[in-house]
Amino acid sequence: MIKRFSKYYKPHMTLFLLDLIAALFISAVDLVFPIISKTFINDYIPNGQIDLIIKVASGILFLYILRMGATFFMGYWGHIVGARIEYDMRNDLFKHLQGLPFSFYDNNKTGQLMSRLVGDLGEIAELAHHGPEDLFISMITLIGSFIILMTINVSLTLLVFSFVLILILYALFSRKAMSRAFKKVRRKHADINSQIENSISGIRLSKSFANEENEIGKFKSGNKNHYLSKKEAYHAIAIFTTGTNFLVDIISLIVIVIGGVFVFKGLLNMGELVAYLLYSSYIFKPIRRLIQFTEQYQSGMAGFERFLEIMDIYPDIEDDENAIDLEHIEGKINLNKVSFRYNKESEWVLKNFDLSIEKGKNIALVGPSGVGKTTITNIIPRFYDINDGSITIDGKDIKTLTLKSLRKNIGIVQQDVIIFFGSIEENIRYGKLDASKEDIILAAKRANIHDFIVSLPEGYETIVGERGIKLSGGQKQRIAISRVFLKNPPILILDEATSSLDNENELAIQEAISELSLGRTTVTIAHRLSTIINADEILVLDGTGIRERGSHEELLNSKGVYFNLYKAQFKGYIPDQIQ
Repeated sequence: MIKRFSKYYKPHMTLFLLDLIAALFISAVDLVFPIISKTFINDYIPNGQIDLIIKVASGILFLYILRMGATFFMGYWGHIVGARIEYDMRNDLFKHLQGLPFSFYDNNKTGQLMSRLVGDLGEIAELAHHGPEDLFISMITLIGSFIILMTINVSLTLLVFSFVLILILYALFSRKAMSRAFKKVRRKHADINSQIENSISGIRLSKSFANEENEIGKFKSGNKNHYLSKKEAYHAIAIFTTGTNFLVDIISLIVIVIGGVFVFKGLLNMGELVAYLLYSSYIFKPIRRLIQFTEQYQSGMAGFERFLEIMDIYPDIEDDENAIDLEHIEGKINLNKVSFRYNKESEWVLKNFDLSIEKGKNIALVGPSGVGKTTITNIIPRFYDINDGSITIDGKDIKTLTLKSLRKNIGIVQQDVIIFFGSIEENIRYGKLDASKEDIILAAKRANIHDFIVSLPEGYETIVGERGIKLSGGQKQRIAISRVFLKNPPILILDEATSSLDNENELAIQEAISELSLGRTTVTIAHRLSTIINADEILVLDGTGIRERGSHEELLNSKGVYFNLYKAQFKGYIPDQIQ
């Protein structure tokens, strides 16, 4: 894990090394001062060497000025290293998330993913900056102090550093509890993020059902779990810091008592004792840095582990190394002996399913929920991979095609339209990012939404709000259709695109969809049978596969399943020519 963490330093190695050089300089200046203090007390002051005192003091002042510059460099550019590493990690994680399949998002909460993208990586950035820096300064200061103190008095130095060793061992022993606690905090932090995201996104639903108290209760429960996890983490930190601070105090006591005895017995002079006291105080700084580093390491690495949990999930749907682009397609689709289920524990949704759709034809899929209608529209663009069989477009197996080219040739309009926060123009442009303003206006006109847009004070620059809250369902649906007009794909999938609309909006959107479908291979899922009357062929599905197929008139004349569905939906009304 350390190896994978350290690779993020590589692009910023020059700046990182300069940061360590600044840290080395600061440590060296800190080690020089006690030596000079000993010389001042033992030589310069007793002998009245004022000139030397002024010269040496001037040299120390110059070093302190340089040290101030090095401290600024560490404080600013050192943090920049951490921020750049955080930036790189966040880019990598977001890019990786974009490549993960639908099945991953079926099983993960948005709030938890946001926590990993923002909260966890913030902790990692602090570790990336302070971790190596604190560790480097601590080791230089400890080793340098040990060597210099050994030249002053071996016995006292060995005694002091034996307690330093005990302190380090105690820190290593205590860190396991801290590690467990910080991991738990990270999980609970992600949970509460998910709870907040869920509640805020559904605020209109909770208000419409007057369920605010229920949401407050759920949040309190999640918030309490988050609090308890932090309480556990703080308990582990308190045990760690209490023990380490006690040992630091013992070291201070040893130096002043044993050092005083050694001065009394003539084993140390006053200058050496002052130098020893100064060095022993410097020992505490790296020890405290190491303590801080241990806490930071546990928190940062807990976040990095969660980062790697996502990064180590490899997409189960990706381009074959010999994949080719899908170009100049006509739009003939074949599903050959296709079997599919969402996971190993679930039931088969499709089993040995066959379907052939000729180029430019408009077919409709009807039937009860759970028979595989939406599944068919999900496996054609490879949002999910089938377990057995094959799917071809113009005779080419979709697994031999690049995902990007496959999906660029398929336009999808769903019942649940996704509208991004931003302007109407930005939302339409999503269908073709390099489209001109003229192309966007033409697409809006073809989707029967242009007149509405220009009637708004801001026109195409109107901000639609989060998830398009300022738009009606019909307006959102027409923006979605505008995107597909702009994309201009040869294959079109309509997944209950009008089922949630009123009759007036349904008629307007049906006109737009009819124009959109012209000349394209179209697969339509619909519960409202009125929207598919003009389909070239209607397929009635049940749990066994295709139960009936034919045109609207043919299926009504056969007086089978479709006939009964139509009769039930239109309250017994059957066209005269069928009766």
